[in-house]
Amino acid sequence: MADVKVCIVEDEPLIAEDIASNLRRRNYEVAGVAYAAEEAMDMLRKKLPDIVLVDINLDGKQDGIMLARQITSELSLPFIYITSYSDKKTLELAKDTQPAGYVVKPFTEAGLFATLEIALHNHRQRNRHLYPDLNIVKINQHIPTPLSLREFEVLALIYEGCSNQQIAEKLFVSLNTIKAHIKNAYLKLDTVSRSTTLARLRELMLK
Repeated sequence: MADVKVCIVEDEPLIAEDIASNLRRRNYEVAGVAYAAEEAMDMLRKKLPDIVLVDINLDGKQDGIMLARQITSELSLPFIYITSYSDKKTLELAKDTQPAGYVVKPFTEAGLFATLEIALHNHRQRNRHLYPDLNIVKINQHIPTPLSLREFEVLALIYEGCSNQQIAEKLFVSLNTIKAHIKNAYLKLDTVSRSTTLARLRELMLK
């Protein structure tokens, strides 16, 4: 079970593959790649990623900024621009869409990873008021197979915005053990990603 599901929207296949390779090395799951804005929304609706990487200059009728507005209005997913453009006009247009981050090509793996971690953390903190405190008893009342105490502890740390590596360090277990707990918890909650899991936990706590 990978840490975070990421979708990539990039019209240059070689660059898209380079981004995907960087993500996989950092234990992110590449949920899908789209090469044009027109196909991107279809992919995002099906894959339901935790975050989206969007190139601004896309081939086709829509550019990345137009796509970002659609992502925000229809899916409410956090997104990061990855672009060769850093001029003032582009930056002003980009800022207006409230991206979670902005990475200028050529990028480094460390720079991309840091931007992703901060973007995911900030998105979680901004929406923290939407999520009530978790209670294992209440959750287990509403799912067919109850969560174990350890699975609940792992979910609670995901709920707080921790990465898999951070969870492993906090609980003093291996990363593979954490992935196994997450896989089991996702099966019990009938979810496929962090974002869908957060939404499911919120739904269960509000019942």
